Amino acid sequence: MAMAIEEALGYNFSNKNLLKRALTRKAYANEQKQHNQDCEDQEVYRILGDAVLKLVLVDRLIASGCGTREDITLKKKELEREEKLAEIGRNLGIGHAIILGIGEKKQKANEEPKVLAETLEALIAAIYLDGGFDASRETISKWFKI
Repeated sequence: MAMAIEEALGYNFSNKNLLKRALTRKAYANEQKQHNQDCEDQEVYRILGDAVLKLVLVDRLIASGCGTREDITLKKKELEREEKLAEIGRNLGIGHAIILGIGEKKQKANEEPKVLAETLEALIAAIYLDGGFDASRETISKWFKI
């Protein structure tokens, strides 16, 4: 599974545990903990990934010629919308790799825009933690084509 998702993302992880955590939903992690299994979820990665995404988008927008605060803010806001992130996640095929809890599987949560967007943000954090800012910028730039 790791190789397929890495190929889709355009990034190979040195530390596969970062990838697994980024793909693991809180419901699944809680279910594992109920069975005395240690399992970390993507929740904190989503926060870091959101921050890295914002930084990369602003960096790339400035590099592409956006010259005013208003222009950067408007374009960044459009690019980081949940629907846009979900579309990128869908295009990358991350839905099948998301590790869901039992109830989430029944609800097909891996197809929901919010879940796809949150997981994409978590994956951004994992890439950042694994490869640093340059790897994040390079990968995100490919996804957004900026």
